[in-house]
Amino acid sequence: MSEVGEATPLEPSTVEGRLEGFRGRTVLPGDPEYEQARKVWNGSIDRYPAAVLRCTGVADVIAGLRLVRELELPVAVRGGGHNVAGFGTCDDGVVLDLSPMNSVRVDPHNRTARVEPGLVWGELDRETQAFGLAVTGGVMSTTGVAGFTLGGGIGWLQRRFGLACDNLRSADLVTAEGELVHASERDEPELLWGLRGGGGNFGIVTALDFDLHPVGPQVFSGLVAWPADQAPEVLAFFREFTAQAPDELTTIAICRTAPPAPFLPEWIHGAPIVALACCYAGPVEAGEAACAPLRAFGSPVADAMAPRPYTAFNAMFDGSWAPGFQNYWKAEFLTDLPGPCVDVLSHYAANHSSPLSDFKVAHLGGAIARIGEDETAYGHRDAPFVLNINTRWSDPNETERHVEHTRRIWEAASPFSHGGAYVNFLGDEGHERVRDAYGPDKFRRLQDLKRAYDPSNAFRLNQNVVPEAN
Repeated sequence: MSEVGEATPLEPSTVEGRLEGFRGRTVLPGDPEYEQARKVWNGSIDRYPAAVLRCTGVADVIAGLRLVRELELPVAVRGGGHNVAGFGTCDDGVVLDLSPMNSVRVDPHNRTARVEPGLVWGELDRETQAFGLAVTGGVMSTTGVAGFTLGGGIGWLQRRFGLACDNLRSADLVTAEGELVHASERDEPELLWGLRGGGGNFGIVTALDFDLHPVGPQVFSGLVAWPADQAPEVLAFFREFTAQAPDELTTIAICRTAPPAPFLPEWIHGAPIVALACCYAGPVEAGEAACAPLRAFGSPVADAMAPRPYTAFNAMFDGSWAPGFQNYWKAEFLTDLPGPCVDVLSHYAANHSSPLSDFKVAHLGGAIARIGEDETAYGHRDAPFVLNINTRWSDPNETERHVEHTRRIWEAASPFSHGGAYVNFLGDEGHERVRDAYGPDKFRRLQDLKRAYDPSNAFRLNQNVVPEAN
């Protein structure tokens, strides 16, 4: 960058003269929209691109990549924008903002949906639920569909229907050279394998085709909460409860500070709590029966379990994840939740560095584990749990304290690691953590794909698979 807080300037004529046929909006430093256009969800990411190109279709993506090649600039790709590592922006490069590409077409007869990459899950759920259909989405409705899916896709329907990437039938992708490729089981099957968990390493995905499943519209869902001093008992119960859970039931343990939510009594607002959040992807009556032991356990301060629209449940936690806050995450797959691990998590359940922070342990297994390890790029299918430490705060001057606290939790839990982490939960943590996310064999296979589709590593602002053999 030329100066701190400024992007290296590009003349409008330099950009526009190379964007023949571009129909979207070009935002440059100095434009009224620039400050908003350069921002991403994670307020800790403060970068100044030379241009933000808001693409309206495939032709715009191809034109944007042509500009990048001619000016030899780095390129960042932004879909829904909900990425903690901040890979959807860059300094002194070009951001291809795909958010205007947000159409969806549902085929209820064949139970499929064709989705553009700027869509977020709430928008897709609204369309699919009109026909009583859904595919595994995020744990909140504001997550972008494309990045979520390409990284794997852990969500409320995962144990019954698999990850989002497991339901990806095919995809259209623009390579760094501007070639449009269709990946499916028939056409470019190895590329489809890589897109099912390998992230944005091979090109820019401009359309995704999903299988859909009957879900809802009412699902038995919600959460039960206890004071954090009951965390040892609740987390031990969570371990036993999930061991017997049917595939229809996905459960996530959440340790956080109680928000001023209407379903929580006022006296516990601002105090640490532990909650078990559930979604039953099946008949409401069966869900109520499956969750009965959870609701009867201990002395909860709140029981917000109820039949509700799937769209409402998927948006239930959106308020805690507004954009613009500082964020630092760490994550790890866990082999189990033995007593010493429960002790570690219980200690930190009562000690958060920020009232905006939480950490979660999501129960995996079910349909995720029934898919063969080699069938997709997504790794560690046999891991029963994943830990995600989400530290959020508002004052940038407090960054060091919050980062240190997050790392302490992660390091204390690391003896119980299954090995590796889920790529969508990773920050910008370096090459070895990306290798660990896939394991050595899958990583080498991904490198082969990288050399075939992006040998120059033009798409390196991601959880990067370097094309060089090592």
